[in-house]
Amino acid sequence: MSHSTPLLLLFSLTILTACSQRTAVEEVAEPSLPLQIERYHGLMEILFPEGTEVEVLGHGFEWTEGPLWLETEQRLLFSEIPTNTVHSWSEKEGIQPYLHPSGYTGDSGRGGEVGSNGLLLSPQGELVLCQHGDRQMAKMDAPLSSPRPRYTAIVGQYEGMRFNSPNDAVYDSQGNLYFTDPPYGLEKNMDDPLKELPFQGVYRYSASENSLTLLLDSITRPNGIHLLPGERALLIANSDPQKPYWYVYQLADQGKSVADGAIFHDASEALRVDKGLPDGLKVASNGIIYATGPGGVWVFDAQGVLIGKVKVGQLTSNVALDGKESFLYVTANSYVIRIPIGK
Repeated sequence: MSHSTPLLLLFSLTILTACSQRTAVEEVAEPSLPLQIERYHGLMEILFPEGTEVEVLGHGFEWTEGPLWLETEQRLLFSEIPTNTVHSWSEKEGIQPYLHPSGYTGDSGRGGEVGSNGLLLSPQGELVLCQHGDRQMAKMDAPLSSPRPRYTAIVGQYEGMRFNSPNDAVYDSQGNLYFTDPPYGLEKNMDDPLKELPFQGVYRYSASENSLTLLLDSITRPNGIHLLPGERALLIANSDPQKPYWYVYQLADQGKSVADGAIFHDASEALRVDKGLPDGLKVASNGIIYATGPGGVWVFDAQGVLIGKVKVGQLTSNVALDGKESFLYVTANSYVIRIPIGK
């Protein structure tokens, strides 16, 4: 496959609106942020044609993660992990604080990445959070339109041992919850004395059966997770610099086990020139995969072929799609941005 020459598009970007509990997020002009689109396939020309622009929705955050588009609210939520906060963005209100605390509700101070990470909606429309500090999957006990930092644990232990720090998650159409559990929310990561599990797991939780199943304990740093179309396979990112892979596993036994695991894509070569690791990802309804990795957002077609990359000059952690799949929302280090998707 021949690779087209990367097209470097530089745009002077102005912050649309940026306000929060912290003075670090200010309404000031932002220096130009480079947008580099690498197109390896004609489909990438359709998705991100020449002239594509990027909007900075907010900046000055410490580390952003877990973007979630709320279609009913026409609002984007995202986690700022170090400050234990979920923020929101809308066309009307710009950046606003949404939830605090979001991932750690304890009284004693502690270090590490304590806030929420991945965010998603339950089949009942409730906000579900991967809570690093509280080491559990939890739901917010309040309407989306009137958020309150009140939570009910969905699941927080495996065989009597507390999770490390749930990171990302996805529901299937039957209401089963799949999630990853790396050590990043523990203050000392793998060496933390509070770590109870000897592995980093990938789990399936069935609310209807109130049962938790360990699907995998062999991935060294399981991170982003999503179901492929048809819900017959899981795509899982491994954010390990020694094994910077995306894995694909076929689901068996109605999703209660996995089989035929394989490396979906190896990002080792990219690490020689770009910063970042396989992280959060989303799969569009047409099968297009948007996966954050070294350099930015990697774009794969429905057959798993890498068709291009979207680079914004920042470490990228995760992505979200709006209801019409017309915008790609990206959490990128201290930024939250969006990029239009062509049809």
